[in-house]
Amino acid sequence: MHWNFGWSRSTQAEMRHSATSESAFVRVTLIAVALTFLGLFLVVPLIAVFAQALHKGVAAYLAGLSEPEAWSAIRLTLIAAAIAVPLNLTFGLAASWAIARFEFVGKNVLVTLIDLPFAVSPVISGMVFVLLLGVHSPLGGWLARDGIRIIFAVPGIVLATIFVTFPIVARELIPIMQAMGSAEEEAAMVLGAGGLQTFFRVTLPNVKWGVLYGVVLCNARAMGEFGAVSVVSGHIRGVTTTMPLYVEILYNDYNFVAAFAVASLLTLLALVTLVLKYFVSSRAMSQAREEPPATEPEQIAA
Repeated sequence: MHWNFGWSRSTQAEMRHSATSESAFVRVTLIAVALTFLGLFLVVPLIAVFAQALHKGVAAYLAGLSEPEAWSAIRLTLIAAAIAVPLNLTFGLAASWAIARFEFVGKNVLVTLIDLPFAVSPVISGMVFVLLLGVHSPLGGWLARDGIRIIFAVPGIVLATIFVTFPIVARELIPIMQAMGSAEEEAAMVLGAGGLQTFFRVTLPNVKWGVLYGVVLCNARAMGEFGAVSVVSGHIRGVTTTMPLYVEILYNDYNFVAAFAVASLLTLLALVTLVLKYFVSSRAMSQAREEPPATEPEQIAA
């Protein structure tokens, strides 16, 4: 039922216009506040990092990055991210599909546990790993006797990175799958598609932007994680120092040029990740506009 309360169409149009538009002063003020905030808390720190890294010249910058300990930190950071991101992507897809599509005992508990790394400080999570897997714990001592060292070694860094990043992909996908509904998947099943076929041909294409965004955030967090990794690493130079930890070590040693050089490289890795995400998204969106959606029965059940 449409209620107009006796107002004319012109009056209603004017009210709609006034409800969705603001004066030029308000618009300029809001834009200025947003740009000022971004400039102070994003652009200025980024410029400061690169300015400090290069203020003694390119030679000093490259010298800070060419140290064997710097290459070890870079390699360990990439290894931890390369392991954590695919595992968290697999978990995020499985968990979001299960939570959005099925009812089962313990569903609310699973949703709560997914948020646990967001509620617990990364430092506390690192201490928990030390208590559970350290050489003085029953499990950690048993592993150490067999020559398997978790804490103060690379496996502990990987485990800590996985823990602090595993909710990211799931939290991006759960609301998307819940909002998407299951009508298309049910139609595909009726047309003869199997479970995996339905997932890869119907579900995954519908949530691919959420997957991509979750992977980008997960990768950025994995490369920049400090708290949990700091606790389980032991700060062994050239062995268990990731890039953020190595930046702290260099800064505490008053080696500011090398510290900001490594920090600038970490910043570049994050920026490259965002740029790749932008170009991949743009390419995929252009292809989606050019190609018809694969919703015909023969395409879904093929």
